Order: sequence, then structure tokens, then C-alpha cells
Amino acid sequence: MILAVSKLQNPPSPARAYRGRFAPSPTGPLHAGSLAAALGSWLDARAHQGQWLLRIEDVDTPRSIPGAAQQIQGQLLACGLQWDEEPVWQSERQEAYQKAFTQLINEGQLYPCNCSRQTITAALKALGVQTERHQELIYPGSCRSQLGLKQENTLAAWRIALPEHCTIAFEDRALGHQTQHLNQEVGDFVLRRSDGLFTYQLAVVVDDAEQGITHVVRGADLLSNTVRQIYLQKALGYPTPKYLHLPLVLDEFGEKLSKQTLASAIDTSTPTHALKALEQAANHLGLQAVTKERFHSIHAFLVAATANWKDRYC
Repeated sequence: MILAVSKLQNPPSPARAYRGRFAPSPTGPLHAGSLAAALGSWLDARAHQGQWLLRIEDVDTPRSIPGAAQQIQGQLLACGLQWDEEPVWQSERQEAYQKAFTQLINEGQLYPCNCSRQTITAALKALGVQTERHQELIYPGSCRSQLGLKQENTLAAWRIALPEHCTIAFEDRALGHQTQHLNQEVGDFVLRRSDGLFTYQLAVVVDDAEQGITHVVRGADLLSNTVRQIYLQKALGYPTPKYLHLPLVLDEFGEKLSKQTLASAIDTSTPTHALKALEQAANHLGLQAVTKERFHSIHAFLVAATANWKDRYC
């Protein structure tokens, strides 16, 4: 059983107004896949007459590319996707992450870990578990003996200790019922790396709670992270948003488009080019009823796409 061990200060009302967000990493410009995610989250917010926020997820500072965040903002605006509040930058929110991290340490939920990937692989092999290259490793709990240690060892990674039989289920608005056994499929996962950087898992949970996010619409590549985030939400006493995971845009080899594989940036150099990129994104999201029409402005297209989205998801 998973218990909410603490409460968020001044938690939002249960009847919260819709607040969604788009949270790109500034590792390059928007490509077709990230535009589809941005459009889907924007349409969902507008169809619910809610707010749409922009968060720059640059918590992994070594991977951030100077100027990429500004380029992404320019592409979004060129496509008519305007956000409703000032953007939030994760690199400026270390104090908030530290507060949540310290709370979990004080509650005896974390422990330091000095295992390398090679060490974990060897431990799994000893247990008869074969792992493939680049596969996410299921942590076997090698350093659990340090659970309850409250001195913040800066040379170690810090993991959260999962309870036994930790299975979490949720309803995805697009994919239906989802369930995951965290012990068997993930293991105790890292919240702060050995280099002192907080992980995406912790940062996104803290940000969503403090920004009052009620609905998360994002690519299906992040589906596997959702159960970990729900577990952290409960551990920190935060509310859980509703989730909707969108189909991924794939390349000619069937791989997800990504900045790491040098996916081409969308062309927003003119309104015509931006509208074409939006139409391609909408078609990928299943809004063929809209893309069959001819639009002479981005605004008219977005109005029609919002109505079509509302019919499907609201």
C-alpha cells in the first residue's frame, strides 16, 4: 500500500480549474514530434477553456544548448501557440527541488547509492537477470542497507526506497487502463544524481504540483515515467494530474523522432510554412477532419482544431 506521507502547503482545491503545460528540453529546436506534443497539449487546454503554461526543462544543465529555449519559444509563437504565464525554468528552481528532497530524506525514504551501471549489471547477472545494452536497469537494491541515512552524501546518487509489492494503476485518457509493478519493472529509482543534479522525475513532480497542473498531455515515450511520478506525488502529498499520452512521430526506420537522432527542425520561417507544420502535426494526432479543409490563417486552423479536439477528448 502507498500512503501519502505529507501534505503540500496550501494544496489546490479539489475542483481545480484546468491547467496544462508544455515542457520541452532546450537541447535543440522543435521538430515534428515535439510540435505534435505541443499542439496536443495546447488544444486540450483550449478545448477545456483552461490555461496552458510553458516550462523549460533544463534541469539537466550539461545537455542544454545555449539559445535553444529562445528558438523553441519563437517556433511556438510562430505557430500561434501562446502560453498564458511567464515561462518557468527548471534551472532556477533548485531550492524547490532541494526542499522536496530534504523532506524525503528526513522521512527516511531515501538512501545514498554508489553503484555504477557496471556494478548494477553485474549484480543483476548474479541474480540470473540478463540485460541488453542501453536497456534501463532494474535496480536490485544493493545499497538499501544505507536506508535512513540522513547525511547528504554529495558523492553518491540518492534513490527512493519503494515498498514491497508496489503496483500503481491509472487511467490514461487516450490509452485506457495502465498498470506497472515498480519493484519488478524499475526498482528504487534515483532522485539526485552523483553529480548533484536533481533528476527529471523529482523536478517534474515538484513543478507540476507547485504550478497547479491538473492535466498532463505529452508523448507516449514518457508513459513509462508516469507511474514513478504518481508514486512520488503520493510520497510528497501532492495531487495527481490526469494524463493523456499522444502517439509518437516516427522516422523512416520506425524510431522516435528526437534531437539526439538529428530530427529536422520544423520550418516556421513564414506563416504558410508554420501552418503546414501545424497541419502535419494535427494529422498525426488524428484530426483528419480538420486537415482535409483549407485554411488561410493559423488562427482559423487552431479554432477548427480546438473544436475537433473537444469532440474527441472533452
